[in-house]
Amino acid sequence: MTAQGRIVVALGTRPEIIKLAPIIKLLGRRARVVHTGQHYDAGLSNVFFSAFDLPEPDVQLEIGGTTRASQIGETTQRVGEHLLSDPADAMVVQGDTNTTLGAALAANANEIPVIHIEAGLRSFDRAMPEEHNRVLTDMLSDLCCAPTKVSEQNLLDSAVPTSRIVVTGNTIVEALQALLPAERAGLLEAHNLTAGQFVLATFHRPENVDDPENLAAILEQLANIPLPVVLPMHPRTEERIAGFGLSELLTGIQTVKPVGYEEFLGLSAECSFLISDSGGIQEEASILKRPVLVVRRSTERPEVLGTFAERVLPGPEIGRVARGWIDDLSALHHKLADLPSPYGDGTAAEKSVAAINRLLGGG
Repeated sequence: MTAQGRIVVALGTRPEIIKLAPIIKLLGRRARVVHTGQHYDAGLSNVFFSAFDLPEPDVQLEIGGTTRASQIGETTQRVGEHLLSDPADAMVVQGDTNTTLGAALAANANEIPVIHIEAGLRSFDRAMPEEHNRVLTDMLSDLCCAPTKVSEQNLLDSAVPTSRIVVTGNTIVEALQALLPAERAGLLEAHNLTAGQFVLATFHRPENVDDPENLAAILEQLANIPLPVVLPMHPRTEERIAGFGLSELLTGIQTVKPVGYEEFLGLSAECSFLISDSGGIQEEASILKRPVLVVRRSTERPEVLGTFAERVLPGPEIGRVARGWIDDLSALHHKLADLPSPYGDGTAAEKSVAAINRLLGGG
């Protein structure tokens, strides 16, 4: 194997495409992109290849939306078959999706080194399927690219040898810098919003939207925040609100259809603060210097807690924290503007590719 070897990059969801795009660009012709189709949709896939000026995936598996077990099993089988027919020198996976674990298992079964981008995250919440995916992938990986020192320590605590770990930062930094719209006045005008005078909210996690009491509590709190609240409606969330008979709780909330990633970044950069159960938004907020209220029972991104983020459970704490932030918003924004993001300086892809080259014997 050499540093010029053939490197398969497996992905299947929007976050994977976004975070792997800087690495794919640096690898250039060495990269063979396998898209499993875990979340296949032109708006969640093709648009990002175009935005990052990447070629179309080399392989499209179109596994689609089945059960978690089926997705992992089918990914393992079909990626494994691909590796048998077209061997590679390394497999790159990212994060904690079913694609991540399935592709890592396929590579391991074919004795191909696994590189895990964004390794070492831990929520310590066994009820989260993603926690199992990320832990197992870390154990299978020959190279764990940890985004922070916290992630590195998690890996060491899991008995991953130091020789298999490198701290790189998170590629979300350079991905966001590439896609954040420079001109945002038109975006605000389109949504009838004023810069710094609205809240941006997103909810999609099962612990919140599949529980009618939690979902009702969240919507009630959002509706009573003394600033306009913009809520892009995730299809799962919209379906649950209707199914639980909670549509009347949307009164007072500015619901909009799902927005594209670049548009969402633009709104995030101009909002007062965010309220969300998304993991990725916790990272993005630290880069955009905006506070985020994390409504979850646990988080795998503790680096932002107490600075860019505060975590609460569904209920009155949402409103209490939100009103406290509103009372002193200018000072809060000023404080965060001077804080560096814990996810690095925009060189994570370079450091990751350098580590891959070393693994493959290229210095």
